[in-house]
Amino acid sequence: MPIDRVALLAEILVDHSLRVKPGERVLLEGTIIAEPLLNALYELILQRGGNPHPLIKLPSQDQALYQFGAAEQITHMDHLRDWAYENFEARINIHSLTDLEALAAVPPQKQALREQVSGKILSTQLKRSAAKEFKWVTTLYPTAAYAQQAGMSLEEYQDFVFAACLADGRHADPAAEWQSRQTWQAELISRLEGHDKVEIKGPNVDLAFSIKGRKFLNSHGRRNMPDGEIHSSPVEDSVDGWVRFSYPAIRKGRLVEGVELTFQNGVVAEARAEGNQDYLLHIIDSDPGARRVGEIAIGTNYAIQRFTGNILFDEKIGGTFHLALGSGYPESGSQNTSSIHWDMICDLREDSQILVDGELIYQNGKALD
Repeated sequence: MPIDRVALLAEILVDHSLRVKPGERVLLEGTIIAEPLLNALYELILQRGGNPHPLIKLPSQDQALYQFGAAEQITHMDHLRDWAYENFEARINIHSLTDLEALAAVPPQKQALREQVSGKILSTQLKRSAAKEFKWVTTLYPTAAYAQQAGMSLEEYQDFVFAACLADGRHADPAAEWQSRQTWQAELISRLEGHDKVEIKGPNVDLAFSIKGRKFLNSHGRRNMPDGEIHSSPVEDSVDGWVRFSYPAIRKGRLVEGVELTFQNGVVAEARAEGNQDYLLHIIDSDPGARRVGEIAIGTNYAIQRFTGNILFDEKIGGTFHLALGSGYPESGSQNTSSIHWDMICDLREDSQILVDGELIYQNGKALD
């Protein structure tokens, strides 16, 4: 009998990522295109004794808001979503877009207005999560638009997505496999936590920063699906050096290629891009925290080896590191707040190394024994 990959993904999300308990309220976010996964989640959450609450978006909803909405409408709080993030016990967000270029022509000023509102919801998510009051996971339902972006047929992309999530039937117990990945990622974390100075060096990077007093988070399928990274936040004023990102930085349908950042005392002092530089500069000037690093991470999913244009997958590429400008995770000790969280990825698989307090722990995309 063929494997029902959608049902298997739903089981991973409900039983491993969220560990839904009886009585818990779970917000289900996605577009109507993700109906098969939304249905599977709805039924399974009920079977586990939870209370699913779908909050469905139309595929072109955001595009219509920017096209027809006045400023007061664009900045109007999404009260239903806001209330759920303030009160519910969990949420599942399913990326399921059908047009990845829908917002490409929207003036960044309009997008910044909207993000001032959505930033409050993001802040609530991070704070309640840090307090262990709110469980959340983000995943993706494969659409033709994502497949085209990745340069694959829809069938190829579906295979890629379900395999990356361990929902393709190759593992007898996907949750146990995700748990085993937590174990070996913990070994790398043990070589970082409790130390001070980190240096990342390579053809495209020469960064130094402090992680003194910071905690590393072990991402093994609890908040992202697929997953595979360890991440923390640098001491806010400690980041110095430069980085040129190997892949385009994509945000809200905007492709920003050749991004290069120079940091001084934790702040982006110079920012350049080969394309869409004006957009880059506008976004990192959204608020004071947008020019600081909220997250530093190492990708550990070696089953993901190609760039697809989707950060949910690309930031997990084994042998890369990424940093996020803007809001950090309070659990890691981050004190940086912002309306943005923009991940950018740099390849470390050739002639690169990571040193911790002078000790070489990582070389050419892999942790050293």
